[in-house]
Parts: sequence; C-alpha cells; structure tokens
Amino acid sequence: MADSLVQENKPKQILQENTINTLVPQVEVPRVIKTAPPRYRNEIAKYIIRRSSECTLCGKCAQVCPYGVHVLKPGYKNFAAPRQHVCIGPSCQQTGHYCVDLCPQKALKMVENRMLKCPGDYRWTPDMLLATWKMAETGAPPLPEYGYDYHTGASGGGFDRLRFKFPDKPEVELTEDEIDTSIELNHRDDGRPQIKIDVPWYGGGMSFGSVSNITQLSKARAATAFNTFTCTGEGGYMERMRPYDEHVITQVATGLFGVREETIQRVRIVEFKYAQGAKPGLGGHLLADKVTPTVAKMRETVTGISLFSPFPFHSVYSIEDHKKHMDWIKHVNRRALISTKVSTPADVDMVAVGSYSAGTHIVHLDGGYGGTGAAPDIAKKNIAMPIEYAIVKVHRFLEQEGIRDKVTLICSGGLRTSHDIAKAIALGADGVVIGTAELVALGCLRCARCESGRGCPRGIATTDPELSEMVNLDWGTQRIINLYSAWRKELVDILIRFGIRSVREFRGRTDLLTHLDYTNDVEHHQ
Repeated sequence: MADSLVQENKPKQILQENTINTLVPQVEVPRVIKTAPPRYRNEIAKYIIRRSSECTLCGKCAQVCPYGVHVLKPGYKNFAAPRQHVCIGPSCQQTGHYCVDLCPQKALKMVENRMLKCPGDYRWTPDMLLATWKMAETGAPPLPEYGYDYHTGASGGGFDRLRFKFPDKPEVELTEDEIDTSIELNHRDDGRPQIKIDVPWYGGGMSFGSVSNITQLSKARAATAFNTFTCTGEGGYMERMRPYDEHVITQVATGLFGVREETIQRVRIVEFKYAQGAKPGLGGHLLADKVTPTVAKMRETVTGISLFSPFPFHSVYSIEDHKKHMDWIKHVNRRALISTKVSTPADVDMVAVGSYSAGTHIVHLDGGYGGTGAAPDIAKKNIAMPIEYAIVKVHRFLEQEGIRDKVTLICSGGLRTSHDIAKAIALGADGVVIGTAELVALGCLRCARCESGRGCPRGIATTDPELSEMVNLDWGTQRIINLYSAWRKELVDILIRFGIRSVREFRGRTDLLTHLDYTNDVEHHQ
C-alpha cells in the first residue's frame, strides 16, 4: 500500500468555491511517504554504543552495520558521533553483523541509555515516545528488532488494560487492498453535504497560542494529504491556513476568542466546545507569556494579558439554547456540519442525546486522559469520566434510543497509538480525535511545560518566534504524514487479523476485546 502512495511531492492548487461565493485557492498535499530524520544530531536512543581507546579506526564496524550506526568518513582521523537511534540493540546479537562481537580490538560495548528514565510518563512511556518518533521518521511501524513495547503504556488503567482477542486464524482471508478505513460524518439525511474521511481520526483543537503556527500548519497539511481534518482550537483562524479550508474545523468556544462569521463561512465543519475533558469545569486558559502581539491580534485581545475562557457559554443553559447556537451556525454557513464537543460527566449519555436532538451531526466526547502539559493534573486525574467508560455508555444509550445510526460518535482524551484508536472504535465510537501524538511526532518529550511562552524546548507548543523557527514546515508536515501512514498500516493489519473488511464493521465489537482485570490469560492477548 505504501508504494502506491508514493508520488512527486508537488503541492497542487485548485479553486474551491466557499459559501460567500468567492474563489479560494486550495492546496492539495500529496500523500507521499518520505524519510523525515530527527532534527538533532544526537537524537535520544534506546541503546548506546560506547567506543574505547582500544579502537584503531579499522572501520570494521562501519562495514558490517547495515543500519549506518557507525560513521567513518574518508580522510577523517576519528569516527563521527554514532547514529545511536537507528541501532536495533541486543537483537543484533542474533545476526551476523553484530559490531560488538566483530570488532577486532573488542573496543565496542552496548548499553541501555540511562537518559530514557527522564522523558515521558506512565501514559507516554519512553518506548512509546521512541516508537512514535520512529514511525514519524519512516512512515512504517517500528521493526520488532528495536524492542519497543509501545502498544500500551504503564498507567495501569484505561486502554492500557484492554487487549484484543486475536483469533489464531481469521474466518475470512483478506488483503490490504480489501480493507476500508474510511468513515462518514453526516448521518442525519438533512440535506447538508456528506463528508467522508479516509481514516477514522482527525486532528484535535490546538489553537495558535497553545502551539506555534508552524505546528498548526503541519497538522493542516497532513490532514489535507489524508483527506481528513484538523481543528483550529479556540484561538481564531490563521490566514495562512486558508489554502486548507476544506480540511479545517473551526471551533466556537466559550471565550469566543477570534470567532468571526467570515472564518465560520470558510469551513465544512464547525465545532462548539462546551467543555474539555482534561479540565472540565475550568474553561480554557492561555497565560500571559504566550499572548504575543500576533496571538493577541488574532484573538482580538491585549498583548501580555492572560486569557481565560468561562466554563459555560453564558447564552446556553438548555438544549433549546444549544439549538439556537447551532441554528446560527447553520444559517451563516449552509454547507457546514456541526460538531458538539463535551467532556464526560456522569450523565454524558443524556448530554449526547440532547445534542442530537438540538441538531448536531457529530457528538465529540472528550475524556480525562487527554490534554497537553498545560492542563492541570488535578483536573485531568479527578474530574472527567474515563473515556473508555463514556464511549460504551453513550453508544449503548444511543442504540436504545434508536438513533445510533443517525449521529456520528467521535471520542478523544489520551489516544496515543493505532491500537488505542482501534480499541475506541471496538468500544462503540465511529472515530477518534488525536492531539498529543501529533506533537510527539514533531519531537515532543512530554516535559509538561506547554503553558510557558518559552517553556517548550523543541519549539512545538510555543508562540515565541525564535523557538517556533526550530520546526521546519515541510519537515513537520512530513512527520505527521508518516505517523498517519504507519497508523493506517497497523489499523489495516488489525482488521485483517480479525477478517473484518471495514472499520465501520468494527464499531461496537466489544466481543473482540478483553480486560486484564477479568482474565489471567495475558499471553494470547495483544
């Protein structure tokens, strides 16, 4: 499948007519897989090769290593810094090119990198970070030789306790070309456009302010390549994103920062954000350090003043009020679908039915595992319902009410891998929204300094002009395209192993899952 996607990386412009009858140049981004190496000379690696003074520069290690770990350039008097991140580690001992054993002087030694104790956390383990970086670099799932245990984290709960019950042999033998990973977003039959996306996920709302404009644009371009969407978040709509209007969701949040009718008219999906799973009851916040002149201009606020969104829409206290909001958007943009983003309170099933009754096309459930490093831990860990419980609860209630096939159920809140995506769909979601994984693809270390203006050491979640330049737009786009490509390959593999042709047939198949709290047979579950 990957080979069929490779083409010349030449963006093409087309003219798209929007709702205000103006011709807007739209950019098509090719879905091409290309290697996107790390930005840093000494990328964090799982294994380190140490070279002693016994080395005679014979070059044997560089000759035998097929991965290019050792670099001895002609005319140089010493080895360059080894490319540690491509070393496959102890599994190389089972091959005929293990440099440690083949070194004539026995000058090489392999050790595990102690630095791996620093990045990540229980949900995003070092192995999961390294594997995501590898997928963003290559566009393919990491080889088993690297030893990454990345399908689950170490949180001890949530998706980390769920496993698939793969059969020894699928009932139906399928090939990659027979698998359909697309989903439709409009099931209301209300005369509004039908929108189909090629993969069952789209990018979550990250405003210009919470992340850099390069990060936002990288997400938008990758969404365009995969015929899916990304969301502006609640910080307004950058003019630079206009060429990707057909793949952008604009968000109307409680603070109404940067909300304008002109930008609402650009897009095909408008999302009302009533609450965020990472901080329900708190509203959004952008601290003063990140409110630069550019951010302030877009949000129509004052430079250097912290911005706090109220928790509720002060104009919405009932389903009828919610319907008025949606009617406003539907009148302003007669082709747009409406998404309603809510957190996961105990009565989230009633909230979902109410949103459907008000006219929404997409119910977006945001659980408590998500959020960047800017979200307070006390909220993430103690308020919202875990997303895996909310999905099942809402899915079943919508079925009981006879409206499950009339609304699209999208979930978010801590989905990190293709296996998490598949688990969410098997629990009852139609698709998912992802966020942090895209930042990790760009090199995020999970240092939890996202709220600070200059706190992001890798220039991703920052508005500082100097730090933002650390990420090249073409490189960032390619990294997210590669991650999406690797995820799709893994999702296709999951469906093949079950003998299921379409991701839509996978929805609600809880019989294919098991929970480790209720079984001792861990060996056969993955």
